[in-house]
Amino acid sequence: MSALSWIFPLCGWLLAPLMVGVINRVKAIMAGRRGPSLFQLYRDLFKLLRKGSVYSETSTLILRLAPAVILVCVVLATLILPWGGLPAPVSFAGDFILLVYLLALSRFATVLAALDTGSAFEGMGASREVLFSALAEPALMLGFLVLILHTGSQGLSDISSGIGLADWQNSAPALSMVALAWFFVLLTENCRIPVDDPTTHLELTMIHEVMILDYSGPDLAFVEYASALKLWILGGLLVNLFLPLPFAKPGLQAGVFILGIFLVAVLVGLTESVMARLKLLNVPKVLAGSAALSLIALMLKLVEYYQ
Repeated sequence: MSALSWIFPLCGWLLAPLMVGVINRVKAIMAGRRGPSLFQLYRDLFKLLRKGSVYSETSTLILRLAPAVILVCVVLATLILPWGGLPAPVSFAGDFILLVYLLALSRFATVLAALDTGSAFEGMGASREVLFSALAEPALMLGFLVLILHTGSQGLSDISSGIGLADWQNSAPALSMVALAWFFVLLTENCRIPVDDPTTHLELTMIHEVMILDYSGPDLAFVEYASALKLWILGGLLVNLFLPLPFAKPGLQAGVFILGIFLVAVLVGLTESVMARLKLLNVPKVLAGSAALSLIALMLKLVEYYQ
């Protein structure tokens, strides 16, 4: 394993909050406002780490342990994700399944802690989170199956290094459908518009934010930082698919990958600026459409495979 493999997780650990800052700045520019600083999330995290945590009398040890579990799961997930032709620090056949399971475990800890508070509002948000995530996972997993058939590899590092510019010339429809499905998965998993509004204060419409209402101090910092890392991971999957440079020099790969990550952030900001939040009843329909896109892409690859 090359020491260069550790550059991506280190960049993710350091720059993930900046990705959130780029999204907020793009939204502010589109609205004609100055907006917060690009480094606002860094300041918020440091401020929260200096404070103490307050716990409800009805909560148990689950609420206290959940933030650490959430953060550890997402940090471990960054070790599995490659970039360009450089392998991830942790790479093996079927590692994409572990990546999905780590993200699912962090979600499970979030939902379990929300239920542990005994709040009806947090229970409502937890039920919505579970529903939308269950509908988003098929689109993600079917997309992985498409890439496995396309590259003939079963590990994320091999899949990433097996996709080049020529692949987009030969299989652009299938890869485009996977990319579009994954982009909506990114919006769903990170509770962005049009699925959820991370800045809303209306409890009846919140999903992710209502589940973390009982967190404060370092616990809230862990959860917010883990959310930024999750955005970085799913953005990294899109960049590996959209900007394949498996044979370029490591320095060029690093620069292009980081640039691609922030281009994804700009795209998220533009999407949130031009779209309104969907009605809750319409979100499952869009998620089913995302899964259908991945399924159609899989059928196209199966036809190519058996021809």
